[in-house]
Amino acid sequence: MNILHIYKDYFPVLGGIENHVKLLAEGQAGRGHRVAVLVTNPAGLATRASQENGVTVIRAGRLATVASTPLSPALPWQLLRQQPDVVHLHYPYPVGEVSQWLLRRGRATVLTYHADIVRQAGILRWYRPLLRRVLRRADAIVIGSPPMRKGAFLGEHQAKLRLIPYGIPLARFQAAPVEAVLARVRAQVNDAFARAGASSVMEDADSAPHLSTLLFVGRLRYYKGLDWLIRALMPVPARLIIAGTGPMEAEWRALAAALGVAERTAWLGEVPDDDLPALYHLADLFVLPASHPSEAFGLVQVEAMAAGLPVVSTELGTGTSYVNQDGVTGLVVPARDADALAAAINALLADPSRRAAMAAAARQRVAAEFDLDVMVTRVLQVYEEALRRSPIL
Repeated sequence: MNILHIYKDYFPVLGGIENHVKLLAEGQAGRGHRVAVLVTNPAGLATRASQENGVTVIRAGRLATVASTPLSPALPWQLLRQQPDVVHLHYPYPVGEVSQWLLRRGRATVLTYHADIVRQAGILRWYRPLLRRVLRRADAIVIGSPPMRKGAFLGEHQAKLRLIPYGIPLARFQAAPVEAVLARVRAQVNDAFARAGASSVMEDADSAPHLSTLLFVGRLRYYKGLDWLIRALMPVPARLIIAGTGPMEAEWRALAAALGVAERTAWLGEVPDDDLPALYHLADLFVLPASHPSEAFGLVQVEAMAAGLPVVSTELGTGTSYVNQDGVTGLVVPARDADALAAAINALLADPSRRAAMAAAARQRVAAEFDLDVMVTRVLQVYEEALRRSPIL
């Protein structure tokens, strides 16, 4: 099968959808399919193609970026040159979706509806009529969680929806990290706390009990809600590791300083992918304090749960509460409520046996629902179903 994925960005650009497209494309290539990914080139106007882990990655020249949307006149031209059996669109990216709607490449079009457009209201006003046509044209629409059935534009397309939870390679998070890696990452965390002015360090397993450690992993964007976790940290006897960068970093660092919790926050910046499992294993609790429904799933929760971490997350009406089950794998609290967030964190930190039970339930849940191989198989089944319904040209 010849498969073409279309989105705006691809690894090494970091993000939940970018990582999902990479994992899915490489998983399909590993099954023997010919897979290409058509995205835009963050470096400028030149179009580049390369082979990356068995996947042909075409980065079409980018003219500009407006409201988080790369404008690429080269992308439709590159699409026209492709001869896929299946085109898999990853919404939202209007340029890619409209290009496929106009050019109709391949025998079948599958669209993954990752999230509603929340902030880019200006783009949505002009794009809404075209989006409706794009969705009508799609042979199948993949959603990552049951709440996404209520997506803003999916009401009339319920018969097309196929529920396929996002999957990741679980084994690398489940396995205990090599001690040398664990020690190196612990040292980096301690250095970050020292720079913040902390008077104590994260101890190793053979030392006296250490101060409880909370972990946040993600891009520092408004909808991640890290500001609410910083506010919640004030009455919580724990320290917070923050892994990630983004446009809100300076503002949120200033907030931590203003609230007097800066010494209990370690800002690690962008953490290498190979170090993430060790980071999860060094924490006592994972927190996803997302504040807006732009956080549609929260794959970092799956990573944390695979590593045996209970999760405290927020109720957004999206897939975050489908991944983290309240009272089973962690706790779910109202969004944008620092007091509720602090109460949930304190309740779990004070009850190690409850945390242990939730950790076991978390491992079981991710193994059953969020494994990469399971996701790849389910997506390929959707392709085959769509191709059976499409005429052979």
